Amino acid sequence: MRLTRYFLPVLREVPAEAQITSHKLMLRAGMIKQAVSGIYSWMPLGLKVLQKIERIVVEEQERAGHLPLLMPTIQPASLWQMSGRYDDYGEEMLRIRDRHNRDLLYGPTNEELITEIFSSHVKSYRDLPLTLFHIQWKFRDEMRPRFGVMRGREFLMKDGYNFDIDMDAAIHSYNRHLVSYLKTYERLGLKAIPMRADTGPIGGNYSHEFLVLADTGESEVFFDKRILDFNFGIANVDFDDIDECQKIVDEWTAPYARTDETHDPEIFDRDVPEEFQGVSRAIEVGQIFYFGTKYSEPMGAYVTNSEGKQVPVHMGSHGIGVSRLVGAIIEAFHDDKGIKWPISVAPFKVGIVNTVMGDSESCEISEKIYSELTNANLDPLYDDRDERVGSKFTTMELIGIPWRITVGPRGLKKGIVELTDRHTGESREIPTDNIVTLIKELI
Repeated sequence: MRLTRYFLPVLREVPAEAQITSHKLMLRAGMIKQAVSGIYSWMPLGLKVLQKIERIVVEEQERAGHLPLLMPTIQPASLWQMSGRYDDYGEEMLRIRDRHNRDLLYGPTNEELITEIFSSHVKSYRDLPLTLFHIQWKFRDEMRPRFGVMRGREFLMKDGYNFDIDMDAAIHSYNRHLVSYLKTYERLGLKAIPMRADTGPIGGNYSHEFLVLADTGESEVFFDKRILDFNFGIANVDFDDIDECQKIVDEWTAPYARTDETHDPEIFDRDVPEEFQGVSRAIEVGQIFYFGTKYSEPMGAYVTNSEGKQVPVHMGSHGIGVSRLVGAIIEAFHDDKGIKWPISVAPFKVGIVNTVMGDSESCEISEKIYSELTNANLDPLYDDRDERVGSKFTTMELIGIPWRITVGPRGLKKGIVELTDRHTGESREIPTDNIVTLIKELI
C-alpha cells in the first residue's frame, strides 16, 4: 500500500478523552474514531489489525474441531424469558420493541439462541459432542464506558458453545477450549494467564478468565512470577488427549489466586515462595464457562442417550474479546514513540521510507523494493509522501510497523539500504539485491 493512497488520519495531539495508552495510541494512529460514548468506527488501519486477530482466533477454533456459524445480533425476548435471564441480566442489555410490538433485544451473548438452534436439530447422543462458535458484534450498555475498545459498549466477540452428553464429556470440552485459547494467545504474542473466576450473569459454577498483566488492568491479581517464563508446550497438544489437556489446565491454573469473594487475597492456592509472589493489574481478554444443564433443561435441549432415555445436554460457553485484544496487545507492546505490533497481527509487516522523493535513484529503488515485497505477499507500506524524513519516521514508529527499510542517496552509493527493527530499535545495513529473502527469514 502506498501511503499517498491510504486513509491514515493520524493525530499530533493526544485526545482529551483518552485515559490509557492503548486508547491514546489507537486514536493518534488513526485506528478508530468515536461515534458516541463507547462506540467506535474502525478505520482502515484498525480494521486491518482487527481482521488479523479474528483470523487467528478462527483458525485456532477450527483446529480444535469447533464449527463456525453466524447468529443474528437481534434476538427474541421470549428465548431469554424461557431461560429466566430476561429480567435478571440487568440494564446492560438493550431491550427494544419492533413495529409489531414484539419484544426484542440486542444480544449481549448467545446462550439462549444457540440452545434453541441445537434443540431444533439434534436429538441423539450420536451427534455429540458438538461445539459451535461465531464472531459477532455485541452490545452491552456499560454504565461508564471507558478506556476505548477495552471497555466499550459495542464490541466484537468470539463466543463458542459446547454440547455434551454428560459432565465428564463437557469438562473435556471445557479443557479443550482452554488449551485452544492458550494457543490463540501464544500466536498473538501474549502471555495470558487463566485464573478461576466468578461466573456472573452467564451462570454455572466453573469458570476461568484469561488475564494479560498490564498496569491499566481492571483487576488486581496475585500470581507466581515463574509463570512468565514457563514454556507450557502447548503447540503440539492433541485435543483428543484428555489427560494432556487436563495436565495443562492444572499446570496453568493451580498456582494462582485473585481478589474476589472466593479467595483471600493474601493467600495463594498452593505454596509459592515469597520471592516469586507477584501482584499486578490485569486485563481480561477471554473467559470460559461450564454450566451444565442451566439452559438445556428449561429450553428443552434433550437428546436420547445410549440407553434410550431422554437427558438434558451439558453445556459450556467460551468467549474471547476480539476487539478488546487490539487494545490489550497495544498495552503489552508499546513505547513512548508508539505501538510495537507483534508480526502476527501487524497491519503491515514492512514499512519503506524514501528519504528524498526528488532523487531519481531513491525513487527507483524504493519502487523496486515495494514491488518485490508486494509480489512476495510481505504486505509493505510505502511512505511515498513528499514530507520531511523525520515526519515519515515518526508515522512509522507511531503505527508500529515491525520492520522499516530506509532508502536514501547516501546508502545507495554503497549499494545498501537501512533495515530497522521496531521492537529493539536496532538498525543494520543490507544490500538492495537481497531484501525479500532477508525479510522472509526475519518474519
